Amino acid sequence: MSGDVSLLMANGHRGERQWRGPTADPGESTVSLPPLVEPAAELTVDEIRRYSRHLIIPDVGVEGQKRLKNARVLCVGAGGLGSPALMYLAAAGVGTLGIIDFDTVDESNLQRQIIHGVSDIGRSKAESAAASIREINPLVNIEIHNTALDRENVREIFSGYDLIVDGTDNFATRYMVNDAAVLLGKPYVWGSIYRFDGQASVFWAEHGPCYRCLYPEPPPPGMVPSCAEGGVLGVLCASIGSIQVNEAIKLLTGIGEPLVGRLMVYDALEMEYRKIKVRKDPNCVLCGENPTVTDLLEDYEDFCGAVSVEAQEATVDSTITASELKEWQDADKDIFLVDVREPAEYEIVRIPGSHLIPKGEIISGEALAKLPQDKQIVLHCKSGVRSAEALAALKAAGFSDAVHVQGGVLSWIKQIDPSLPTY
Repeated sequence: MSGDVSLLMANGHRGERQWRGPTADPGESTVSLPPLVEPAAELTVDEIRRYSRHLIIPDVGVEGQKRLKNARVLCVGAGGLGSPALMYLAAAGVGTLGIIDFDTVDESNLQRQIIHGVSDIGRSKAESAAASIREINPLVNIEIHNTALDRENVREIFSGYDLIVDGTDNFATRYMVNDAAVLLGKPYVWGSIYRFDGQASVFWAEHGPCYRCLYPEPPPPGMVPSCAEGGVLGVLCASIGSIQVNEAIKLLTGIGEPLVGRLMVYDALEMEYRKIKVRKDPNCVLCGENPTVTDLLEDYEDFCGAVSVEAQEATVDSTITASELKEWQDADKDIFLVDVREPAEYEIVRIPGSHLIPKGEIISGEALAKLPQDKQIVLHCKSGVRSAEALAALKAAGFSDAVHVQGGVLSWIKQIDPSLPTY
């Protein structure tokens, strides 16, 4: 899950800031493509019984189902988008499903990651997803990659599959997936979700734009909150994940008109779907006429920047741990503790003695008058990213002795009070 949605979906009525790729325009653009894979030799009697509702659809038929049987599809991530995608890919009869995810199942995942259950908490997401897939369709071959996708393994892993389904939740991995797919000539189906809004598209540089054509550069650090910070409606994962599987089936079997050169945008609150034309950018650094990016980047985290340079500089010698904050409180040190999260987060859990002042009010300067001049300001957020950005703004405004809490509320819960809820 990610913040691409809050960039493009922003329309003012929910206060989100708009940031649109230079080649995204309203309009229609369709393209029909040949089947991505050759058909398998035959379907067994068991497969004919299982997939009969596909077989009687003229556009799919026996030939299309044989192609699905012969297909190799990799799902990057077994989380919010990966859950419905993997389940429906398996049910559809995709012959080989690859799952790559290094994370473990957490209780907060269960609100939307429906491939996992209560008994899977603490278990590898890849292993948990594989177990669920075997229950859905034992005829599917499963390949587990219980590892983090990185520059060293992405080419080797991707090369073994016909199609990539991208269910990643951060910009660094998303740009790496795109770059690897383009360099290997692989198509991939992309999706993104945030709160009530979602997007989906198919990126295939040989036939249309790539992700960099839509988003040439990642958003400025700290501008776009993650789903862990901003939230996501659980059922939205199913809406976008099912679109991704729909596009995967079309690509594999060669039916319909896939979302190549088109961006599907979904607003769950308004129950509105709309399509935006995405043109291939001739100046794209990766898939354009004169590409300057001809290999994977050395560091995608650095390219996307979790925090700005200003924030990194501000935190030097101005960072304390949750344990140090507790020591300061116990010693009655004269501090003013500021929680820079959003009100909804503050209602869930808070550090005792904190005052809620959202990061946006600090960045804009609106909240500076609320801050005392005779006390040391201590900032915190959920994990330390937003508080670092707010700290940079305070330093620039003259609060030279301000500090922030490394790891934020999550560290406080882990180090000081494990009885508090996490989110």
